[in-house]
Amino acid sequence: MKEFKENKVLFMAQAAMIAAIYVVLTVLFAPISFGEVQVRFAEALTILPFFTPAAIPGLFIGCLFGNIYGGAILPDIIFGSLATLVGALITYMLRNRNKFLAPVGPIAANTIVVPLVLRYAYGITLPLWMMCLSVGIGEVLSCGVLGMILLFALAKYKNVIFKKAAV
Repeated sequence: MKEFKENKVLFMAQAAMIAAIYVVLTVLFAPISFGEVQVRFAEALTILPFFTPAAIPGLFIGCLFGNIYGGAILPDIIFGSLATLVGALITYMLRNRNKFLAPVGPIAANTIVVPLVLRYAYGITLPLWMMCLSVGIGEVLSCGVLGMILLFALAKYKNVIFKKAAV
């Protein structure tokens, strides 16, 4: 029983730390974290479900609060955060496959959802394909490039940093 409680505390601590880092990165880099051309550095953290399931709620909550503190409107807060949640779930589901698949879920989810939010919530009238392209490029930079750099850096220390946390 004691081990379960320790794992539960570890899970919550990991989730809270990931959420806090996501919020700080989103707000710190707010000028490039929002809009039709964006590179959200915090999205590099979406590879963390590769290491721990605690990253899933951490990323969702971090994105939710990052969007709130960043000044996003309600549909963006809801659907943008859900896109990050879906991306994190896909990363977690693909964790036992090739590590190069880790950023695919977040890239796909945000490339599809964010342009729709930009169009229907913010009224941006650029062609949808153009917003998909610009958001997709930003996601490839943040998740695919920065996220994979983070994945390889953390992989060396995964047993130290990411102890098994109970779901």
